[in-house]
Amino acid sequence: MRVQSLTLAAASAALLAPTTQPTPATAPVGLPGPSAVRADAPVRAADLLERVRVCEPVSPGRYRTDSGRPATVPVCGTKEAVFWKADLDIDCDGQPTLRCNSRTDPYFSSSTAYSQSDGRPLDAERLPYIVVPVPSRIWDHRDHGVRGGAVAAVIYGDRVQYAVVGDAGPYDLVGEASYATARALGINPDPHGGGTPSGVTYIVFKNSRATPIESRDAAEETGERLARQFVRGSGGRE
Repeated sequence: MRVQSLTLAAASAALLAPTTQPTPATAPVGLPGPSAVRADAPVRAADLLERVRVCEPVSPGRYRTDSGRPATVPVCGTKEAVFWKADLDIDCDGQPTLRCNSRTDPYFSSSTAYSQSDGRPLDAERLPYIVVPVPSRIWDHRDHGVRGGAVAAVIYGDRVQYAVVGDAGPYDLVGEASYATARALGINPDPHGGGTPSGVTYIVFKNSRATPIESRDAAEETGERLARQFVRGSGGRE
């Protein structure tokens, strides 16, 4: 953890000639809600954000976004997911690559809390992953079905990027994701001065898993499926 900080469907009405019999009523003209999202269309950021508009905290305490800042961020929950809204600091930890190494990142670590299926650390430059705080009295993610490889939807502006839980950070800080996550969201991914100070929403789907953890395709496929179920859910809270 760093100390620096889809398509609107137009409803049509049939024109009835005076001599025709009345036809069954059509759906009223209007904007589609989450349940009307086309089965083949990507889930929109707006639909996901609507589902997490109201926070019911599930964490006993609150997190800081950076060292020295006040602890104001709770972890919120629904029946299907946990979520928080914070900044995004760049995590470049894991396998050394051209853009993630000890020269480009003053906080670089060659290990990640969770490993690939072959035992090697994750690759922050190529794999979208997020960082969760280590378990503490503030919150224990394991009690809410969140483990390494759990699938998350990370939202910034109108962009959605699916990622996995890939690393763990300080017990009191929240708001960090890999180089690949930031780049996909249009956020400056530079580990030395990149990131964004606010406006990022992290939604982690409970008891989910991308297999293998290092597969970006698996995270995308699983994330899209779970996100679709989430926006069509009942809206129930924990």
